[in-house]
Amino acid sequence: MDDENVVQPMSTLESDKKKGYILSSADDPIMSTISKRKRRAEESLDSVYYDKQPLAHYTPAPFSEELPPCLEPWRRVTREEALSGRVTRPIRVYADGIYDLFHAGHARALMQAKNLFPNTYLIVGVCSDNLTHSMKGYTVLSETERYEALRHCRYIDEIVRDAPWTCTSEFLDEHRVDFVAHDDIPYGAAGTDDVYKDIKAKGMFMATQRTEGISTSDIITRIVRDYDTYVRRNLARGYSAKDLNVSYINEKKFAIQNRVDRVKDKMKRVESKTKQVVRNIEGKSHELIQKWEEKSREFIGNFLEFFGADGTWNTFWRDGTSIIRQALSPPASPSRSPPDSPSSSRSTEGFDGLEGAEGGDPGAGGSGIEFSDSDSEED
Repeated sequence: MDDENVVQPMSTLESDKKKGYILSSADDPIMSTISKRKRRAEESLDSVYYDKQPLAHYTPAPFSEELPPCLEPWRRVTREEALSGRVTRPIRVYADGIYDLFHAGHARALMQAKNLFPNTYLIVGVCSDNLTHSMKGYTVLSETERYEALRHCRYIDEIVRDAPWTCTSEFLDEHRVDFVAHDDIPYGAAGTDDVYKDIKAKGMFMATQRTEGISTSDIITRIVRDYDTYVRRNLARGYSAKDLNVSYINEKKFAIQNRVDRVKDKMKRVESKTKQVVRNIEGKSHELIQKWEEKSREFIGNFLEFFGADGTWNTFWRDGTSIIRQALSPPASPSRSPPDSPSSSRSTEGFDGLEGAEGGDPGAGGSGIEFSDSDSEED
């Protein structure tokens, strides 16, 4: 579809949410195109139609043979009519494939097919095991498993089992198909280089985009590439070597590898716990060192305050020493008369002469005390 035919958005994001539109990031070209088509449909279709459409299905999609035959007249519409939004009936779009290991790439392709037109009825054809094995190769899932996986995809309205490899005009008329949706990459088969060549020539082909990085072949490649990993995984979960088609030697080898991996995982857990314990100890050690430094500074400050030069102990020692010294050595008593008075000198001289006389020392004062006449007369 040409981009110029797409009407520019006319509604806000909030109204789109209320209408149940599928929106995504702007860098997704698939979702951006779908959003534009949905917004354009808002102009052309009555909103009552959208109100009747559930946001999710509550029952699986039916198989075509389970539906009652439609007796109403039907005419295939052109692309212009379908895109105009004036067609009152749903536009019937057919998408076929193998859909083995149904994945996100399949779902996104069906989502694009469902959103090709404002009112789309999506029919999905699934090829059988016999046809697929003969034309393409073996599948992982059986046809029944593939049918059942698709029945629960929300975009599908009807499923055709045992679909043909090439869509003939009779098949398209039988299922009243207006358009066929598939990616635009040529799909070769026996006798033709593109099974959709005739449909493209009739103007009934609608191209969808593939999702890069995901396909059934990619998933199988991952499993084959990591074969040992998945075998060991299933052996560890209780599958037998016979179930996995593994020899006895490989079974023992994988069992040993599983035990080695368990030991490695245990060692990693122990190592992780050990590192955590070490980190905890380091954190606590840092706290302890800080507390120790604080206590050390406090202790040194208290020590200097008590034993320092101007500390409490030295002050106490100086004061105590002075008191003890005063107690042991009291000051001398004061004299009765001054030492330099005349009476004191005479008294001292008399005692000195008396001591000389009592001692009988001739050199100390002669033969005795001599009294003068004046003294005796006075007596």
